[in-house]
Amino acid sequence: MTVSSICISILSMLSSSTSKQRPADNDRYVKNCRNGRSPKETRWWFHDDTELTSTNYNIACISIGAKSRSYEAGWQCPVGGLVRCWRRTTGGKLKEEKKICMFSAGNSLVESRAVSVEPSSPSPSPSLASLRSGLYLVSTPIGNLEDITLRALRVLRTADVILSEDTRHSGKLLHHYNIKTPLLSYHKFNESQREKAILKRLYEGDVVALISDAGTPAISDPGMELAKLCVNENIPVIPIPGPSAVVAALSASGLSTEEFTFVGFLPKHAGSRKDRLMVSSNGSVTQIFYVPPHKLNQFLEETSVYFGDSRRCVIAREITKLHEEFWRGTLGEAKEVFLSQQPKGEITLLIEGKPKSVAETPSEEQLEHVLRELIHNGHSLSMAVKLVAEGTSVKRKSIYALALRKFGKVESHDVSS
Repeated sequence: MTVSSICISILSMLSSSTSKQRPADNDRYVKNCRNGRSPKETRWWFHDDTELTSTNYNIACISIGAKSRSYEAGWQCPVGGLVRCWRRTTGGKLKEEKKICMFSAGNSLVESRAVSVEPSSPSPSPSLASLRSGLYLVSTPIGNLEDITLRALRVLRTADVILSEDTRHSGKLLHHYNIKTPLLSYHKFNESQREKAILKRLYEGDVVALISDAGTPAISDPGMELAKLCVNENIPVIPIPGPSAVVAALSASGLSTEEFTFVGFLPKHAGSRKDRLMVSSNGSVTQIFYVPPHKLNQFLEETSVYFGDSRRCVIAREITKLHEEFWRGTLGEAKEVFLSQQPKGEITLLIEGKPKSVAETPSEEQLEHVLRELIHNGHSLSMAVKLVAEGTSVKRKSIYALALRKFGKVESHDVSS
């Protein structure tokens, strides 16, 4: 039987099968094969061509008028036997229609239909394609479960494994959306131990999704080292964007959004923390910090020393949750308000940049206090003078004279706090 006669038979089958009732769920079903070549055959039903061309199935293609059932030269060949919708063009114009036929494992014809492909037909959406192997950094809601994206849900459902900062916390999100993908704990205390096993899975072609408790992984959360390792090993790292406390707080803060510096959590060591605040206080752009609620008062006390009590700030907490709050005022006012109360929930704190037109000159008492703190934390007198000069508008010569007058040439342990 020639291919032409096969195609004619196919068209006859199509016209005679239009009255057949489709399964209610429009899913595939299995029935006994009539020709005896195979014990079973699989038949697919589709609502329309869009559904057919947007789904991957094991199918074979025959062009109308082709002389053999193999792929005709000039047609784009499918990868791994998976075909969506194929066409051949000449000079940008559609030359032929493509007939798509489905075969069972034994190559016996099961179902076929003609698909008319117009030149203007859009290509299948990339979101419907199979996920390639790699590390997917999936952003999750920062408070409201409705903020997750459709793409994030698809990746989490399709992945071979989900790395989670806290499996109990993430389990609630997955249960809410009925996602059954296995969870594997991945946090700052076991990052190095997990790396070898994770890389092995990625080398074997797995799709690995990484999520944090909230927001975007690797941003003040576990994942940075794993992402760097994958990049160094030429393993694809794919971001799945979504909710971010930084962007949400900044957009609603009322402070300048043209430029900003995201600092994140301050260092735990007092000396490193104050060095960082010194640099931030001299920045002319909005500064953004993550602050644990139990450390808010300490943070406000330290920042007011370097930024000044008059600098405007925004304290955003419980973003996207029921008790979302944006408190706006100065650092001095914030100290008074939150001294008697400790807010709940993670806090994103924003401080306006240093005005370029008005240079804030700290008092001699403030300079002395900062110098004393720096020297007490292990800096030499000359280094303390250098840091203060970089963080203020006061000339280095004046600061050095003040330091000599107040402390003289002393070692750090000789300066009491």
